[in-house]
Amino acid sequence: MQPSDNPEKIEPPASVLSARISVDYPEKKGVLRGASIEVFPREIVGLVGQSGSGKSTMALAILGLLDHTGARVHGQMMLLGQDLTCLDERQLRAVRGRLVSLIPQSPAAALNPALRIGTQLREGWRAHSSEPWSSQEERVAGLFTTVGLSPGEAFLKRFPSQISAGQAQRVLIMMALLHSPPLLIADEPTSALDVITQREVLDLLARTGRERHMSMLFISHDLLAIAGLCHRLAILHEGEIVECGPVKSVLAAPIHPYTKRLISAVPKWEATADRSCTEAAILKDADSGH
Repeated sequence: MQPSDNPEKIEPPASVLSARISVDYPEKKGVLRGASIEVFPREIVGLVGQSGSGKSTMALAILGLLDHTGARVHGQMMLLGQDLTCLDERQLRAVRGRLVSLIPQSPAAALNPALRIGTQLREGWRAHSSEPWSSQEERVAGLFTTVGLSPGEAFLKRFPSQISAGQAQRVLIMMALLHSPPLLIADEPTSALDVITQREVLDLLARTGRERHMSMLFISHDLLAIAGLCHRLAILHEGEIVECGPVKSVLAAPIHPYTKRLISAVPKWEATADRSCTEAAILKDADSGH
C-alpha cells in the first residue's frame, strides 16, 4: 500500500494512530499481547509501565524498526488511515520522519559522535525530502527558536560531545520536527536529564504540541511527568494495556489493581495539582474535549 498521492481527496481519519500490536522475540514470547493504543488529533497520550513492560517495543513496532531484532510483529497499526503492517521497508522509510518521528531516550546514543550538529540536521532533512537544504534556512532558524537553542554557525559546527545533554535532547527534538510530522513518539526523552532540564524539555514538548497542532505518544515510567503533560493515560502491564482514560480520571479513580499499585508508589502525586501554567493549560484542553 503506497502513501496516497492525493491526500486532499481522502476524508481525514478519526484518529492519527490506532494500533493493536502483538510482539514475540525469539527468546521471549508475548512481550506485547494485543496491546491497543489510540491517539487522536492534537492529543498527547501517555504510555506508562515499569521497565520491561514493552513500552519501547511498542514504539519500535509502530516505526517498523524491530526486524533486525528477529521479533515477530503481528496486528494492525493504522497511521492516518494507512496500515503500516502492509508497507515494505522502502515505503516505511517514506513514512518515518515525514508522518511519524521518534524522539529517543538517550541523546548520547542517538547522535553520531563523529558528525557535527549541522551535518546531522542536514542528513535528517535529506533522508525524507528532495528539496535542497539550502532552501531551509528560515525554517531551521524557526526550529532553533522553537526548541530554545541559539541559531548560528558556531553551534552547528559543534560535535555532540561539545554540547550539554539538555542541548543534545533539544537537537533531537528539532530533528524530529524537521518535516512537521503529524505524530511524535517520545520514548522516555527526559530519563537521561537532570531534574531542571527535564522540566524544561517537558514544557517544550507541551508547547510544541499545542503550537504545531501535533499529536504525541509520550512513553514514560514517570507518572508525575505524565500527569502534567498528557491528555489521556494508557497503562501497560505484562504486554497488555490494562487501563486507559483521561489522566485526571485514571489518577483519581484507578480501576485495575496494577494501576492502583503504580499510583500508590508515587509519594503525594496529588501535589501535581500545583502545576505550571503550561501544565494547567494542557489539563484545561483535556477537560474541553481531548
